[in-house]
Amino acid sequence: MNKEIFEALALLEKERGIPQNYMLDKITQALLAAYKKDHGGYTDNVFVEFDGGEVHMYAQKEVVDEVISPATEISLDAAKLIEEKAELGDIVDVVIRTQNFGRIAAQTAKQVITQGVREAERGLVFESFSSKEHEILTGTVVRVEPESGDLLVRLGFGNERTDALLAASEQIRGERYIEGDLVRVYVVEVRRSTRGPQVIVSRTHPGLVKRLFELNVPEIESGEVEIKSVAREPGFRTKLAVCATEENIDAVGACVGARGARVNAVVEELGGEKMDIVVWSEDPAQFIASALSPSEVISVDLIPGTAKACRVIVPDDQLSLAIGKEGQNARLAARLTGYKIDIKPESQKDDLPEISAEE
Repeated sequence: MNKEIFEALALLEKERGIPQNYMLDKITQALLAAYKKDHGGYTDNVFVEFDGGEVHMYAQKEVVDEVISPATEISLDAAKLIEEKAELGDIVDVVIRTQNFGRIAAQTAKQVITQGVREAERGLVFESFSSKEHEILTGTVVRVEPESGDLLVRLGFGNERTDALLAASEQIRGERYIEGDLVRVYVVEVRRSTRGPQVIVSRTHPGLVKRLFELNVPEIESGEVEIKSVAREPGFRTKLAVCATEENIDAVGACVGARGARVNAVVEELGGEKMDIVVWSEDPAQFIASALSPSEVISVDLIPGTAKACRVIVPDDQLSLAIGKEGQNARLAARLTGYKIDIKPESQKDDLPEISAEE
């Protein structure tokens, strides 16, 4: 039986990646739990040894004239059968025959080992998926909740598999899925839970857009082009600020690709979501002007003494374009730059109060 145990542990380590030392610790816990069931709950003097492929269990007992507590004491005559030179007051190791454990004790041991395997597997899955935080994974829709619209998505890479909930609020508006569909999701976070790793995924997170561009634009992966910020209204429009880290590289052109191939691949993955790719600048005024693309901008004046606010003047015929439908263009530009943007038409410029350094 001992040989079979170690062979099983070796197979468990090979196939599931659970270390043998971890399982030996669980076997020790299981044997102690079983002993506790059969011996009144006292285990402080009990220990388990693994030696040369053998499992041994002992109870340390004091040699006494009269045994009052059988769990911790042994008579001199009985002790001499174990150690010939045993004397009163000595401590001897008494072999515990695990095969004599009762049925309930054996079930207890089995439960401890089974629970140990589950915990180890959950730990391995957690560690594996934790390394995929802020990455894109492809999963299979295994269930669609008809009332809420939530999706249960089975994720996997390598030998690891787990299910993640893609809530309706984290899905792009207008997308529809059925069981068996493949879906690409952004892993927002991986949390520990009593039922195993809880993988939080999304298709609305700005990180999804960033990762999609990294997958489709080699210059981003190589570091020649850097994504500085992303502002997104899922299913409608995204603004992406990029810059080149080396001279003679067109950051926007690299992201767009020949005939728009690269940006179109991202747009297609996101169900037609519009993409505005603008040049990031260290100069806030210049960056804000770029962020309001496709609108033309006449001037950008930063307002001193405020928490990042500015006034932007645009041609009268560009005002609606700068603001965008229901304010979307201005709203995304503000998120992209981190500035509160007050947009005014050129015709009102002379009527506006002057912005000064003391303002």
